[in-house]
Amino acid sequence: MVRHGPEGLDEAPDEAPQGAAQQVPEGTAGAGTARLTAWVRGRVQGVGFRWSARAAALRLGLVGSATNLADGRVEIVAEGPRAACEELLAWLQGPGTPGSVSGVTARWGPPTGAPRGFVER
Repeated sequence: MVRHGPEGLDEAPDEAPQGAAQQVPEGTAGAGTARLTAWVRGRVQGVGFRWSARAAALRLGLVGSATNLADGRVEIVAEGPRAACEELLAWLQGPGTPGSVSGVTARWGPPTGAPRGFVER
């Protein structure tokens, strides 16, 4: 189920679908951890956006990836403390990003524990 959050962003519930298996990194389980998936629209490819997003995520202690999509968007997947993920989302929406961001759609969920480090794809 999708709902609108306070910023008008599409957000999914913070819980996994019933019966879904969850993997959480050792020592990071709890209400304070999250997985953010954000799709960033605008002029965000070929301008250093993924590199800057990676730097911001690493500064915040997050793991995940930044991927160029065929339709011109960049997909950001980040896991770690919920507050750090929220800071990354604010950065993605802010004026200091490379290129020109016209919109960000975000989905929240539980961490899977799959990402190691933060990679650009």
